Amino acid sequence: MCEFCTKHGEGEKWYLQAKNYSDDLLSDVRRRRFLEEFVSEPDALARDARHMDRLEKAPAFIKGMIRRIVTRRMKKVHFGQVVPIEEINQIFGFVNSIVRMACICRHTTLGKEKRYCYGISLAPDGGILAEILRGVDASFFSGPDGAGLETLTRDEAISAFRAHEQEGLCHSVWTFHTPFICGICNCDRSDCLAMRSAVTHALPVMFRGEYVAEVAPDECAGCRECMRVCQFGAITYSPSSKKTVIDQRWCYGCGVCRSVCKKNAIRLEERAKVPVAANLW
Repeated sequence: MCEFCTKHGEGEKWYLQAKNYSDDLLSDVRRRRFLEEFVSEPDALARDARHMDRLEKAPAFIKGMIRRIVTRRMKKVHFGQVVPIEEINQIFGFVNSIVRMACICRHTTLGKEKRYCYGISLAPDGGILAEILRGVDASFFSGPDGAGLETLTRDEAISAFRAHEQEGLCHSVWTFHTPFICGICNCDRSDCLAMRSAVTHALPVMFRGEYVAEVAPDECAGCRECMRVCQFGAITYSPSSKKTVIDQRWCYGCGVCRSVCKKNAIRLEERAKVPVAANLW
């Protein structure tokens, strides 16, 4: 069980507890200020990306020290965890508003609007979160169609998330001063700065999911579609058996590989029950 679950979830999955989405947590001035600065200063993310690239050139002991310091700080401030779509659906079941918005990471890396981020709140109409987002000078929120913040129903949101899976994007929940969760993102290694940090630069700012994927060899057709959408390099192909194989040490448990498997040969297992992955977060 991950560190967030034991510290902020009373032994349960912390991201399935409604109290961690409550607007009451936004009464914390520090948390509110961090959220305002985060969405109004996309240039800060670009600067962080440059720092990550420079870190790769540093001596190993320097890289190790910086990674520990950054991860320790981010766990307290802005940290995420991969979550499969079934549990995203559960979250959408107890929150009272879902708003879709442009992604600040894609604004930084691509210079384009990609509406892959979702604000969630227990309050109607986006709650205090929507007030904050509408009150800051964040031009990337309003795309070419001027949509700004789009309010979605639960069914509309789930439909959008299934479409994101077909693109190979994995879902993750995010804190703004832990344990408050107000965002769900759809991430990929090339354009999402958080995933690039964790997977490419080994600078963890997001936890692996509570699950790992497993292929049933007798059911696998060897089409390799699952390899196409895996963001973590966890899936390989055996020419001898003509089957795909998942290295559960690298699997983040997003479950996206299942969405493209026509044979339904992939399932998720609880991480805690898989010895090689049980303590990997």
